[in-house]
Amino acid sequence: TAALDQLGSTVQVSSGNENTTVYVQTLTKNLPATMALLEQRLLHPRFDAADFDRVKKQTLQGIANQVTQPVAIANNVYSKLLYGATDIMGTPSSGTTASVSSITLDDVKQFYQQNYAPNVSYLTVVGDVDQATAEQPLAFLKAWPQKNVTLPTAPTAQAQPDKTKIYFVNKEGAAQSEIRVGYLTALPYDATGDYYRAYLSNYLLGGAFNSRINLNLREDKGYTYGANSRYASTRFAGPYTAQAGVRADATAASVKEFMKEINSYRTGISDEELAFLQSSVGQSDALRYETGQQKAGFLSRLVEYDLKPDYVVQQSEILKALKKEDVTASVQKYLPGDKMYIVVVGDRAKAFPGISELGYDVVELDVNGMPVASAAPAAAPAAAPADMPSGKTKTEENGQKVKTKKKGA
Repeated sequence: TAALDQLGSTVQVSSGNENTTVYVQTLTKNLPATMALLEQRLLHPRFDAADFDRVKKQTLQGIANQVTQPVAIANNVYSKLLYGATDIMGTPSSGTTASVSSITLDDVKQFYQQNYAPNVSYLTVVGDVDQATAEQPLAFLKAWPQKNVTLPTAPTAQAQPDKTKIYFVNKEGAAQSEIRVGYLTALPYDATGDYYRAYLSNYLLGGAFNSRINLNLREDKGYTYGANSRYASTRFAGPYTAQAGVRADATAASVKEFMKEINSYRTGISDEELAFLQSSVGQSDALRYETGQQKAGFLSRLVEYDLKPDYVVQQSEILKALKKEDVTASVQKYLPGDKMYIVVVGDRAKAFPGISELGYDVVELDVNGMPVASAAPAAAPAAAPADMPSGKTKTEENGQKVKTKKKGA
């Protein structure tokens, strides 16, 4: 780190759900020295025991903290519903307490030896430098041995909901409620096909700041600082998700408005909305490739998805030719408002009232996405029915307290 600081360079290694990314930034004059440091980190990592113990401890602390954060709880529970409890995509990328606790330094070394190789990697370079000058300090990559790496296959198709349901997680003391609405699509990423058209169709619904969802929940109702929706696929099919953190006392009203906007959007858009879509997306595209980092991202996308270099031109042509009927067709095909997961995380006392009155079945889960027991034995003598939250009753049967839940129509 000190050597990089002296050069004014950056070498960052990060991991996500599908890739490990090494990001390097340096002055052109310091390219050789920075690449020498990259070679050390990439091909000869120390895997120091003290560093491993520190990172492992920090990771476990982060995982423990997740169950205290409504945002993390909502994201994790939503992913588990989308992909199922047994699919790796239903597990947070940070892991679980059990999985991280069991990892050893030898496991990390073995994973590196088995999975990091040039034949499953790609390199992009952007800068005020010609190809020959850039390639010379990267010559060390030629000594990087190829390996027979088995890449994971696509996630197993998980049965999506046959009807829209609400999954409620109680988080006492939460100042806001976190809402996620969506389902796992069958759309992998593409640059000029149905996925791109779905991206365009969602722009007016929840992709832009002045989209229907944000104008409703933020500007009109004042329920949230921001609400949005998006498709999030990679080379694997990903989810469509509408989301927001909302005032606790506006939880049920916010869910109602989310579903109203999604369902009403299926009926079509106006001429003015189409004009805004074409103008706004067109202008934002023009600014998308200005910086070196943006250009590197563009080149990486070309390689990762095997795109044609002129795909941006094709996107522009699709955008200009877009009709209102095209947007409606995409929405009706890929936004099934009657078959979605609705995840709500919030303080039960503030957020739950009204949820059961929205007309959806309500399933209560704990912070780990597991069903909450609907009945529990008790030794207390028979008593009169107690007051319960909206949609619930408590009665006595054979000396036991029994909680029952009224489902919406």
